[in-house]
Amino acid sequence: MLFYLAMYIRFISIIIIASIFFMSSHVLSSDLYEKKREEMVRYDIEARGIKDKKVLNAMLKVKRHLFVDTSLMDKAYNDHPLPIGEGQTISQPYIVALMTEAASLKGSERVLEIGTGSGYQAAILAEIVKEVYTIEINRKIYEMASRRLDEMGYKNIKVRHGDGYQGWKEYAPFDVIMVTAAAKHIPPPLLEQLKEGGRLIIPLGNTLFHQNLTVVRKEKGRTIISEICGVRFVPMTGEAQKKK
Repeated sequence: MLFYLAMYIRFISIIIIASIFFMSSHVLSSDLYEKKREEMVRYDIEARGIKDKKVLNAMLKVKRHLFVDTSLMDKAYNDHPLPIGEGQTISQPYIVALMTEAASLKGSERVLEIGTGSGYQAAILAEIVKEVYTIEINRKIYEMASRRLDEMGYKNIKVRHGDGYQGWKEYAPFDVIMVTAAAKHIPPPLLEQLKEGGRLIIPLGNTLFHQNLTVVRKEKGRTIISEICGVRFVPMTGEAQKKK
């Protein structure tokens, strides 16, 4: 009897020790990623001129390591793009922050994103604005991002599989349209779906080498164009490839 009691106590002790080890490892891992995220925001984003507190807070909150493959999690808070499969990447954190700040968001906007990718940019936007509508042309990437955002509990994001060149007319007009792929020109359907006073953020230029991050403002029927800086994005596909 004493033998079985001793074995039982030993078994329970092993379970308790294993549980403590697992919980400690999880806490240490969470703390490590949180520290890396804070350093990323402080040194790679805020120190480089991003001032909008809404953007900084969103970048602090959204866990970028959950938007990449487990093999790349340790690199998630480095300031450079990372592959997500299908020839696509998750954008550099600074560029995500820069594009978000360029949108001049107040919090009540309805935003259309062209190129869901990993879903990271959509999540950043969803932490700030009322509604995010995002379109992804690659079915595999769409399914991955849609499932991920749903599991994370984002109720203010609608994800669609389709050609972003045509926009999402059903929910237009939009206060902001953000294109996260390189284009040779501004897609006319997107301009049509942009609300008066709205902003369109898009990388324009040579889709294979270099683009200028461009802000297009729609004011009194006119388009006012300004450039922010040079960038490099993967090319916009679908209808955009057919247009000169």
